[in-house]
Amino acid sequence: MGCYDCCIRCIGAVPYPSLVATLLCYAGMALFCGCGHEALTQTEVLVETYFARNVQDYVVMASFIKYFQYVIYGLASFFFLYGILLLAEGFYTTSAVKQTFGEFRSTQCGRCLSLTFIIVTYILAFIWLAVFAFSAIPVFFLFNMEQTCHTVNILSETTPSINQHGWICMDARQYGLLPWNAMPGKSCGTTLAAICKTSEFYVTYDLYIAAFAGAGITLLALFLYLVATTYNYAVLRFLGRKGIR
Repeated sequence: MGCYDCCIRCIGAVPYPSLVATLLCYAGMALFCGCGHEALTQTEVLVETYFARNVQDYVVMASFIKYFQYVIYGLASFFFLYGILLLAEGFYTTSAVKQTFGEFRSTQCGRCLSLTFIIVTYILAFIWLAVFAFSAIPVFFLFNMEQTCHTVNILSETTPSINQHGWICMDARQYGLLPWNAMPGKSCGTTLAAICKTSEFYVTYDLYIAAFAGAGITLLALFLYLVATTYNYAVLRFLGRKGIR
């Protein structure tokens, strides 16, 4: 067998769907974990500076942010290892399906392992779908805040009186960031417009958008894993029934 034939066989054994899914998974998790971690830190600064005067008002939120940042560390480590395992499983099933190597065949243990990966990936996909939806909440909050600031700026240009737009507010308590007895808990009028002009606001907004996009990319990667592993498992079952092991 010549070098060219060996290269063609090796290239044919590469699980391209699993490889693409792994790259997407790593890119998505890098965005979600990196940007999400920093966005949570910036959120604590924004709430502490502009929406709460008493430390006791945001101590619960600060504790939640701290613990969730540790969860982010765990998610990054888990998906890094799980991506390697799924990629290795993709190499195994692709080689077994295509019978690239003469002594390398699918076994009952290999098919059970593939089925296990399918079930685990299905569960992860449903869990991550909830994470994807949850990551949209801060984006929605900051989007509403930006739109409210835009309304305040328009009214401030058209009406000379501050009282005309002083009633337009953004209440962090309505989104569960602060308890209902927190003071002031909200920002109104020109104060709110000034917040939206700060670099902290725009940095936090962009970080949450990036984290939301990263969660979506990771979800897409999990669906690609499901398609690839399910197809390979189905072909392995078919080969097993035909007596090709």
